Amino acid sequence: MSERWARAMLSTYRWAGAASYPFVGGYVAWRASQGMADRSRRHERYGKAALARPDGPLIWVHAAGEGETVAVVSLIEHFLSTGVRVVLTTHTVASAHTCRERLGDRVIHQYVPLDLKPAVARFLEHWQPDLAVFAESEIWPMTVLELKARRIPQVLVSARLSDRAFASWKKRSWIAEALFENFAMVVAQSEVDAERFLALGARPVSVGGNLRTDISPLPVDELELRRLQNEIGARERWTAFLTRDGEEAVAAEIHGLLKHRHPDILTVIVPRNPQRGDALEEQLTAVGLNVSRRSRKDRTTPKTHVLLGDTASEAGLYLRLGDIVFIGNSLNGGGGENPLDAVMLHNAVLAGQDIAYYRDIYQPLIDRRGVRLVRDRDMLAGAVNFLLRNDKARREIVAAGVAAVDAMRGALARTARNLEPFVQPLVVKARLETESARRRG
Repeated sequence: MSERWARAMLSTYRWAGAASYPFVGGYVAWRASQGMADRSRRHERYGKAALARPDGPLIWVHAAGEGETVAVVSLIEHFLSTGVRVVLTTHTVASAHTCRERLGDRVIHQYVPLDLKPAVARFLEHWQPDLAVFAESEIWPMTVLELKARRIPQVLVSARLSDRAFASWKKRSWIAEALFENFAMVVAQSEVDAERFLALGARPVSVGGNLRTDISPLPVDELELRRLQNEIGARERWTAFLTRDGEEAVAAEIHGLLKHRHPDILTVIVPRNPQRGDALEEQLTAVGLNVSRRSRKDRTTPKTHVLLGDTASEAGLYLRLGDIVFIGNSLNGGGGENPLDAVMLHNAVLAGQDIAYYRDIYQPLIDRRGVRLVRDRDMLAGAVNFLLRNDKARREIVAAGVAAVDAMRGALARTARNLEPFVQPLVVKARLETESARRRG
């Protein structure tokens, strides 16, 4: 009964999505108006492609946001090294910037089609992927069903289910099983994640680890980095990175507290959403702070109190400006942000205690004392002050963090090994087609 009911629900979802398709233009336009989508490429959300499909085998990789995109870069580079082409879809403008920054023109980038039958069908009819690879927790019912209908293998890599997501799926276990059974393989981040996917009906499930641990250090424009470092000079500084609403005010208060003991202190604030730049400048100047905005290419002078990093795709620049970094989205709720980029660039990392979304990454760092967690503003101010005054303690945190990251590596090799039954036939096919083309030429 439950199985029939689940399939009926999915069928209803499928046709309801098709019926609503003509009315989603407002949603797509709204996202573009908020800076969350590229206005000039809105047609891609409807599955329409402006580029031709390349010849030969093609793998479709989907990564929702910037973090997921960074995570799959090493796996994509593995695919490319075998001679198989890749089309990468993402959801946000920031993730599109990350794709361009990390992979250039080696892959085809498209915005992911809306999870509606006409959009997904049009996307699949054009690109005709031989394999679909989704990162972490990207499970879209219509996409899963359309791939199944075309007998295209679909796998989930670096797969994870948060406590909240697992509880939500468990309440709808009959729908979960009807969807998860369509995955040809799930490569989970951890044993806990693997058990959760198995409980929801996925088969087979293996443990590959977190692909985010095998990423390379963030790239940077070296000339721009040197120019900005020359402007800052020898000033003491700290960075509040990927902050959410409310944390910028905390950073401003901490700047005032630190200034009593560090008169030339510079605070670098990098908001999660660069579109908040205008509002943040108004907020910071209202409390008497002199703000230089990166988006305006303002000079950072001795009178600058706050350098506001309100640009996308320059994380590698901001994380190289100093060596004390507070990872935001962790003091006032939010679940935290990925600390690995900051650790790999040899920063002493601080974070709030709300890090549930990245607990698996933080725990090895915590165990080795490669990160310090703080409860509130005063504890964060004290930690920054201590590290500014204590080079030895700062170096110890950095060394412990780097050692923890090194110990976490290996997910790429394990994931590639699990995907070999799906990828190897495509590699053989690509080689045969290349040899055939060479003989014809």
